Amino acid sequence: MRWDSLFADLEAQLDTAGADAVGELGERVRAEVAGVHLRDRVRGARGEALGVRLLGGARVDGLLRAAGPDWLLLDEVAGEALVPLGVVTAVEGLPRALAAPAAAVEARLGLASVLRGVARDRSTVRVALLGEPLGALTGTVDRVGADHLEVAQHPVDEPRRAGAVRRSVVVPLAALACVRRVGQPHG
Repeated sequence: MRWDSLFADLEAQLDTAGADAVGELGERVRAEVAGVHLRDRVRGARGEALGVRLLGGARVDGLLRAAGPDWLLLDEVAGEALVPLGVVTAVEGLPRALAAPAAAVEARLGLASVLRGVARDRSTVRVALLGEPLGALTGTVDRVGADHLEVAQHPVDEPRRAGAVRRSVVVPLAALACVRRVGQPHG
């Protein structure tokens, strides 16, 4: 009879220890997840099909190609879409996995830096502004400042030439909803 009591006692202790360990593990996981930023969740979705909802109700669907500290680059059916992370209201299709910590270069490559690359390659783009129809501005990104960009508006089917530019528009980066590359670089 003593052995039965001993085994029952040991089994109860084991059950309690197991439940405590599971509870402790759950707390650790919750604490880890509490420190995860959206940019880290998104970076873990490279190559995944995502549905990204934007302020104002617009939506961008595509495969996530790259992500920085404040932007996403999605491959859409018709091209690429650069989306500022600050205008994202929801993301569909994110896996539960997290990305490894960002490489030093990737962590520093902000939205303005990526837009400077777009300006350098002279691609024709459609710039969607918050609260306006998608593709509100069409042209070439001429310059990118610390908090704004300048778009030389011209027809999509023409390269940026002085005679083709209708006007130049300066846009605060905070007003960007999406920048879509629609033409090939015109070097």
